[in-house]
Order: sequence, then C-alpha cells, then structure tokens
Amino acid sequence: MEDIKSHSLKIYEAIFNKKKNVMIDENEYPVHKFSSGIKFIDYSGYRFIQQNHNKKSEWGKKARQGHQIMWILKGRRYLARIMDGEFTDLKKDKG
Repeated sequence: MEDIKSHSLKIYEAIFNKKKNVMIDENEYPVHKFSSGIKFIDYSGYRFIQQNHNKKSEWGKKARQGHQIMWILKGRRYLARIMDGEFTDLKKDKG
C-alpha cells in the first residue's frame, strides 16, 4: 500500500491543481473527466476519483464546503481516501 500511497498523493495533487496529466515511474497518465466534470485517473488497476460535490452524501457536503477529497478504488472496493492532503487507508479501519 506504500507505493499506492505515494502515487495517490501525486495523483491527488494533479487532480486538484488542474494538471492535465501526472508522471508516475516515468510514465504519463492523463487526468480524465466524466460528463459530470468529476476528474479521475486510472493507474495500475486502480481508479483515483475526485469526490462529486453534487452528491447528497456527507462526503458530497464536505466537498461543497471546500474540502478536497479523492477516493482510491480497485474494482468496486474503496481502498483509501485522501482528504485535504491526508491519506487514510480504509482497509485498516475495518479491524
């Protein structure tokens, strides 16, 4: 998870600083956008996705309040979250 953590922080920075791509291990990965405008990057079987501030969830509310939130998924499983630059491993929280 340590590699994913460092790569996640790079991707997070690219998404929230309006970069068009991010360099990881000498490869360039483009920042994509869904039709909703939500940004994401696919890297090494993971999806790094910006929180949709239009969602009615607590996380959507936090995004509307100005928090910068990105989720790390593998398939449909949420593995980690970065909020305001702080990485949280969601698997560890499950006990």
